[in-house]
Amino acid sequence: MARTLQAIREVLPIPFTADVEAVNCHHNYISREHHDGKDVWVTRKGAVSAQKGQLGIIPGSMGAKSFIVRGLGNAESFCSCSHGAGRVMSRTEAKRRVSLDEHKRAVAGVECRVDESVIDETPSAYKPIDKVMAAQSDLVEVLHTLKQVVCVKG
Repeated sequence: MARTLQAIREVLPIPFTADVEAVNCHHNYISREHHDGKDVWVTRKGAVSAQKGQLGIIPGSMGAKSFIVRGLGNAESFCSCSHGAGRVMSRTEAKRRVSLDEHKRAVAGVECRVDESVIDETPSAYKPIDKVMAAQSDLVEVLHTLKQVVCVKG
């Protein structure tokens, strides 16, 4: 994080400081936790921890906004929330159904790859992020909404 901030400082003409809390949020993992009076293994596939007060990041698709959230510690979800929008199309189906021109229009205004190899990640392959966020309002509190300007996809 420190190296990234330094690199940004070297190219931006405006000096800035970043002295607020950094958000470290990963998904698709297993964790030993204590729930309902027991020590258990929690597998989070497409999910992140949303312990009470814990900060997280919930990204939308390549062309959608993302969110900085604070966990509400909902015990019914094992203190978890979704990692992102979730698919409505398989990778194969997206490659079959979405043209490169459609993909380019969907990510207009976002600096990202627009070649055939990322069509499986096109925005229409995912659920609308606003609906996903509304469905988990009992799991997280939205602190900030981020406009997608750059998307780095493998």
